[in-house]
Amino acid sequence: MALSIYGIQASRALRPLWAATELGLAFEHVQTDYRAGATRTPDFLTLNPNGRIPVVVDSRPEGDVIVWESMACALYIARQHGAADGRSITPATPREDAEALRWSFWVMTEVEKDALTVLMHRFAMAPQERRPELADKAEQRLHVPLRVLEQHLAAQQARGQAHLAADRFTVADLCVASVLLWVRATRELMEAFPLVNAWLHACLARPAYRALRPPKKD
Repeated sequence: MALSIYGIQASRALRPLWAATELGLAFEHVQTDYRAGATRTPDFLTLNPNGRIPVVVDSRPEGDVIVWESMACALYIARQHGAADGRSITPATPREDAEALRWSFWVMTEVEKDALTVLMHRFAMAPQERRPELADKAEQRLHVPLRVLEQHLAAQQARGQAHLAADRFTVADLCVASVLLWVRATRELMEAFPLVNAWLHACLARPAYRALRPPKKD
């Protein structure tokens, strides 16, 4: 079997790349930069007719399995290429599987849009294109879902578990952290939710994530 992941690290393709790296998998990273038009070519559109990254191609004896949508890619890699042994990022029980599914859907529906707005209008866009008022409103809206996450982490700590689904880092943590990293530099927001802040810093300190970060320029 061979695993290929199409995309670039500075995109939602980080999610399957991170999952594969956590699991120590051998995979091909096919650099596919949407900014250069690479997702609009006929060859790429046969993989994902939506013209978006990431795409995972899992070449198996029974034929290729093609997965797109970043959370689906990460969950697929964890489920199909990890061991449900209670040590890896792969869910090992029905409860862990349920947590991975619900928190991945939750972060997409409740967090991602506003987190992306904060990222773009605080940091990523050219200063003259930013609209700080949009970032301000998005930050205020984020208080609602982050309060939910803060409460869940408090309940998990009361059970002796420091992560979203278990007493170890799983794909549930990976998927949620891959979105919240967009707002990690927003000091006031992070200070309002100390458990979320500590959990996120622990996730982003993992060797697999750090290995995917671009090298610092001199």
